[in-house]
Amino acid sequence: MAGTTVDRAGTGADAVGGHGDPRYVLRTATASDLGGARAVMLDTVYRDLKSGYVPRWHADIIDPETAYLRPERCTLLVVEHRGEIVATGAVRDRGPQAPPNPQWIADRFPSGTTAQLCRIYVRPDHRRHGLARQLVRELGEFAAQAGGYTALYLHTDPAVPGAEPFWRSLAREVCDERKLPGGGQGIVHFELPMPVLGASDTPPNR
Repeated sequence: MAGTTVDRAGTGADAVGGHGDPRYVLRTATASDLGGARAVMLDTVYRDLKSGYVPRWHADIIDPETAYLRPERCTLLVVEHRGEIVATGAVRDRGPQAPPNPQWIADRFPSGTTAQLCRIYVRPDHRRHGLARQLVRELGEFAAQAGGYTALYLHTDPAVPGAEPFWRSLAREVCDERKLPGGGQGIVHFELPMPVLGASDTPPNR
């Protein structure tokens, strides 16, 4: 996608009104963005998720090119602010796996037809500017245009401040593992509505 300027309210615009307003540009990541994107992701898993880097969970962070840039139906978006990558968001074509997720969740959201939203991370100093909401919108549109996806899925860790209410404002809960016997992984699974392509929208040529 071409770069979209995002104003403080998180809406796309050709220009941001007002002298001195921060300029946030949301666009598809290129190879030159991967270092900055990786830094945002690693800082988040250490600071907010408090898991640190776990290879079986975070291999895509170390090699985002293979995970997101090369596959045709995957993508990595970044938000740039004054030359710095301050937010990320991605689509992968792989559904939740069982284990560690419940088998019925894996069956409901199979790989190939499930667009999984992931790595939607915003640096703390740039939160509350609507960046995550805009990333979700753009990622949903990418999934709809890519073709072949029938579901938009994500999961979140409710221990991360602000994560659960944010996703509840956008998505429908499918399973709150905290309610399962033993508490499961303690995460919440969500489904978002798949955007409907307009008459003027056509899937991209691949």
